[in-house]
Amino acid sequence: MVEQHVIDTLRDTFELHGFSGIETRAVEPVERLLAKGETSKEIYLLRRLQDKSGSDSDLGLHFDLTVPLARYVLENSGHLMFPFRRYQIQKVWRGERPQDGRFREFLQADVDVVGQDTLAFHHEVELPLVMVDALGKLPIPRVRIKASNRKVAQGFYEAIGIEDVDETLRIMDKLDKVGPKAITEMLADGVGATGEQARLALELANISGDDAEVADRVLALGYRSDLLDEGLSELVALVEGANELIPGFLSADLRIARGLDYYTGSVYESVFEGHEDLGSVCSGGRYDSLVSDGKKTYPGVGLSIGVSRIIARVLGQGMLTPSRSVPTAVLVAVNDEGERRHAERIALKLRGRGIPTEVSPNSAKFGKQIRYADRRGIPFVWFSADDGEQVKDIRSGDQEAADPDTWMPPAEDVRVEIRGSDE
Repeated sequence: MVEQHVIDTLRDTFELHGFSGIETRAVEPVERLLAKGETSKEIYLLRRLQDKSGSDSDLGLHFDLTVPLARYVLENSGHLMFPFRRYQIQKVWRGERPQDGRFREFLQADVDVVGQDTLAFHHEVELPLVMVDALGKLPIPRVRIKASNRKVAQGFYEAIGIEDVDETLRIMDKLDKVGPKAITEMLADGVGATGEQARLALELANISGDDAEVADRVLALGYRSDLLDEGLSELVALVEGANELIPGFLSADLRIARGLDYYTGSVYESVFEGHEDLGSVCSGGRYDSLVSDGKKTYPGVGLSIGVSRIIARVLGQGMLTPSRSVPTAVLVAVNDEGERRHAERIALKLRGRGIPTEVSPNSAKFGKQIRYADRRGIPFVWFSADDGEQVKDIRSGDQEAADPDTWMPPAEDVRVEIRGSDE
């Protein structure tokens, strides 16, 4: 119920912002899955048990929802209006070691805006605002988004003489996991970076801030390029534009690299305040060449929420709890099996007015039926007495006459409420 509440909240918010929902197949050609970034160790191959030769191993389960989106846009471009605004809430699979916040099968919620040939920069400001709005409606810790721009990193690395920019970005993406000393060694081994180049790359990664001073600190390192200047301009516009609309939720952090190589502009990661150990709960970025049909290119920008990661933390630490353990608000008691049809008719009337209702599975003594409701967390028991229909609130013990055509429980008891802890 907690998971469904989170999904419903995200879906409602995405649609409030004008995004349409889609679903794509779980299986994609491995060649397509491998086309963007180093993911070969994460892909689950699909093969029939009877096929010992493995000839069907060119199919795999998707590990994110961006690659399937690329295929969807390409196959349906003639029927879509651009910019295409889509959300997708679906399972994905990754072959990695399960641990806190990481799973082999998990739920993601993505929103993307995809253009045809061009896509305005203002969508790079819009997308993080959508995510903050969606997650802000849940009684969970405050989310803070950190952003960078791939043009800044790429322009800077080129300016200091590093040639293999893509590999450098993948290495720098591991900084928080392995530390600066290991990064220096990896840069030397992986891209032939000198000690000075590694030092400058690490200095760049340590720059963060909430305003245009970030750009000044980057330029103070003493290197310039047209691409670097363009990236800094976009980064400042993103930080200032987002914080003008929702102050204090987004900051620049040049440590953010994002390892997948299809990102070309703004990149985002986000954390729960006070739960930074969980890692990023929402990430994504701008991509200019994720998909092309040879004649047209479809650039986009998107963000992905790790729904399962969030739910595992909020349930594990008791941050979210349902008001009761089942959806049922009313249990209709059965005096004896000969009166079960009467009880079913009562339940039909209550359900017809939107009250979640079930009929008792047996005709045991009323005390046992009430205990059954209590164990399941059902707040009301309905029963037929000699003087008419009655309903009992088993929490307070209050009992009253009731008409199945008009009676309503208190509004807070009609549906399960998901509540946040005081902490």
